[in-house]
Amino acid sequence: MKKVVAIGGGRGTKAIDREIIRLARTNRPKVLLIPTASSDDEGYCEHFHEYFGRQLRCKTDVLLLIREKPTRTAIRKKILSADIVYVSGGNTLKMMRLWRRFGVDRALQNAYKRGIVLCGMSAGSICWFNSGHSDSMSFHNPNGWKYINVRGLGLIKGVHCPHYNGATAGVPRRRDFQEMIARIGGFGIAIEDHCAIEFLDGKHYRVIASNPRAGAYRVYRKNGEIVSERIGQKLTWSPTAELYKRY
Repeated sequence: MKKVVAIGGGRGTKAIDREIIRLARTNRPKVLLIPTASSDDEGYCEHFHEYFGRQLRCKTDVLLLIREKPTRTAIRKKILSADIVYVSGGNTLKMMRLWRRFGVDRALQNAYKRGIVLCGMSAGSICWFNSGHSDSMSFHNPNGWKYINVRGLGLIKGVHCPHYNGATAGVPRRRDFQEMIARIGGFGIAIEDHCAIEFLDGKHYRVIASNPRAGAYRVYRKNGEIVSERIGQKLTWSPTAELYKRY
């Protein structure tokens, strides 16, 4: 069964993370962190080992592309030996470029087919979709940048916006994402912090949250106007086809 969990962002997502662990269907699953978007940040890696290792009692490992420059064989072995792959937040554009250079994109597509749980927040949420609303240019030019649409792996249909209730450098994502969909078209899936969408086999989905006020949204053009509809939270799974209907 193919499994993806896209997390909008935010700290305090333990309820979501426990569901990710449950999806692995094994005791003490092996969780592999890919922190490329955070430039292999040491502090991020240390927190990951503390949180998923000591607190949630998983086996943990890290794939460092920038600091270690592993071979394609080593990358494939690490990814395909994991039960869960967790992708960090950060610079989505830089991450996707490096993934394609090192062959991480193909290894993750194989992991998806094998039923390894794929998840992450922010950049680690965008990467699973066709493309996503990203603040990557703010890392390159903090004083003059715009949100851009970054191409992902295409495992999940749509244009994705994490942190839908947030902002980068005072520029609200909600407004800018709606303007992006108005400009480029397509179907938007937006997720607020402390919220996530689970996808099973690309056929079923459900919205889960660690904060009951947090939500996910369908964003699309209809009759020349932009619609932003909240997706209801349910305990049961819904057909993914319903997610993309323009009501």
